[in-house]
Amino acid sequence: MTSTPTRASSIADINQQAASLCSAGQFAEAWSLVKPILEPRADVAEDSRADALNIAGACSYGLGSLTDAENYWRQCLRAKPGYAEVYSSLGMLLKSVGRLSAAKAVYRQLVALRPAQADAHNNLGAVLYGMGYKDEAEASYRQAVALRPDYAHAHYNRAIVLHELRRPQEAEVAYRHALIGLPSHAEAHNNLGNVLMELGRVDEADAAYRQALTIKPQYPEALNNLGGALKAAHRLPEAELACRLALAIRPDYAEAHLNLGAVLADLKRLPEAEAAYRAAISHRPDYAEAHYNLGLALSNLERLPEAEMAYREAVRLRPDIVHAHNNLGGVLRVLDRLPEALEAFAQALALRPDLAEAHYNLGTALAQLMRLPEAEAAYLRALALRADYGEARFGLAVLMLGMGRFDEGWRLYECRYELPGFVHHKTRSMVNCPQWQGDTLAGKSLLIWQEDGLGDMVQFSRYVALLKAQGAAHIAFACVPALHRLMASVDGVDAVLDHDTALARVAASTYDCWTSLLSAPLHLRTTVDTIPRAVRLAAEPSLVEKWRPMLEGMPPGRKIGLVWKGNAKHHNDANRSIPTLATLAPLWNVPGLSFVSLQKGQGEDEAQNPPAGQPLLELGSAVNDFADSAAIIEQLDLVICVDTSMAHLAASLGKPCWVMLPEKDVDWRWMHERSDSPWYPHTLRLFRRAAGESWSAAVERVRQACVERFSTEEAAELCSVKK
Repeated sequence: MTSTPTRASSIADINQQAASLCSAGQFAEAWSLVKPILEPRADVAEDSRADALNIAGACSYGLGSLTDAENYWRQCLRAKPGYAEVYSSLGMLLKSVGRLSAAKAVYRQLVALRPAQADAHNNLGAVLYGMGYKDEAEASYRQAVALRPDYAHAHYNRAIVLHELRRPQEAEVAYRHALIGLPSHAEAHNNLGNVLMELGRVDEADAAYRQALTIKPQYPEALNNLGGALKAAHRLPEAELACRLALAIRPDYAEAHLNLGAVLADLKRLPEAEAAYRAAISHRPDYAEAHYNLGLALSNLERLPEAEMAYREAVRLRPDIVHAHNNLGGVLRVLDRLPEALEAFAQALALRPDLAEAHYNLGTALAQLMRLPEAEAAYLRALALRADYGEARFGLAVLMLGMGRFDEGWRLYECRYELPGFVHHKTRSMVNCPQWQGDTLAGKSLLIWQEDGLGDMVQFSRYVALLKAQGAAHIAFACVPALHRLMASVDGVDAVLDHDTALARVAASTYDCWTSLLSAPLHLRTTVDTIPRAVRLAAEPSLVEKWRPMLEGMPPGRKIGLVWKGNAKHHNDANRSIPTLATLAPLWNVPGLSFVSLQKGQGEDEAQNPPAGQPLLELGSAVNDFADSAAIIEQLDLVICVDTSMAHLAASLGKPCWVMLPEKDVDWRWMHERSDSPWYPHTLRLFRRAAGESWSAAVERVRQACVERFSTEEAAELCSVKK
């Protein structure tokens, strides 16, 4: 039954009764009471009618009739423009239906009407934040807490926007103020943890996440974030557990799959990391960061074409991920698609010109393209941006040495001791005595420590006599057993040791200092024009006699030693080594030549079972060490090899040696565009593969050189006999 106002019942009483019913949730009953007085009437004051319209709006809102609610509240404000509570209600309604611009206008009117009302400023801030006006939102929240310092929700809202405005120190303060009034607000603890992580205070972030989880144990975001904090603290098993707990609560949580993948990658469990990244992508196909991390995992798994696809998808989805462009360039460089790599590095640098890694990678690609001045400029730019960038310093060192700028190159080359990924970095902690820095050696005992390749030791053994000439009283050479007998014959070497024995003597303080042979050129100021003569090695006579019968059993004519593969673990082995022995088949057609395999390790099996028609005496498998190899080479006429230690051994024995160099990533010691070497000026000849040239073409040039050399020698010998 609808009540009708009479003279006996005042309008104020009806409004009060309706308001009570509305507060009790009896919206239909309350609306029925005020309905008769909603239209303008002479016997109803405007203020009373405005109260009735406000109640009608609240009832309509409670009944879900939002259009009616808005209409009643707007009529109310026309009847009573200063009705502050209605502005608040109308603003709340408009905000709830996403009409933020209209809500903003309403809340601005409320703020103008009630400038000291903290709630009005807080609500205006929420609308401005929703519209993306973060600076204005922060100002509104700041005004709210200025008016009411204990306004916890306004502190919380302000903290959120401060964090997004990249003002983390202020955001921390705001969150801590919020938590005074909201100590059980799990989200506030979690968000504080995020701010602390950004500030690098990992332990405090860990505590904040754990507090959030104490309040709300089934909180996947806090578990995932805790996993991130544990990962940053290198507590990887715990980090893995936290991520997996987050996923147990929410299996489709893409961010937790991503975080789990990153933890697994740090644990070197790359196949599992890949699976985690793919799970993230399955739940969120447009997750650019997951595609990027997948690219990282696939790169480390050496599945480069797949890594390329992952990086390309990452930059398609988010072109601003600078490291995805940079890493894509790195993959393309390794895949030998250098122009595309340069383009990717350019994209990275367009996004972030100060990215030192992209300048370094650009320098590496330019060096491979033989654009050496540009490569130097790129390395220098990387170092200008990051003075401690060891990889860029080493890249520049190698470039300088290859260009013959030894004065700069040797100095830079010492940075290898600062690079954790290099074996040299471990030497300083292992060899616990002073490293020689070029000071006087007079009367001192010196340990030479092998940390580089076998060929390096042969090439730089020329410096031992010079170190002895500096006054060293005793020089011990610590090297692998394969070099022991050979190094014992080097002038200036007093003792040859294995590494363990040398370390034991270091512990007993036997040596005054230690050095690497590759540091000697720096301290002795070697330039291209002052390279010391190669040590003249001599084969041990007894070993020569040991190998003589096998070599004398070969057909008459010239005996040529062959090595077609290097160390499989060398970073450039794919380019340095000839794919198969069959590639050398054209050499078999040169009259008067017989061939000896010096191949050891990789490729040795090919020599044991050579293809039909390839005469080859296989000796590599029977060789014990370099002294054996030297005794064989001593009885040969020529050694033809790829870039391996045998080239240095043959040249140091005074034996002619022809070295076939790869198309790209040629070692710095062979310099650029030379067919000879200042390290071995009279014994060594270089055959460089041109850009795009196959190994077969290079072998054909070697074959022609054989024909020219040995036909000329035979003619000369015939002339000598006739005379």
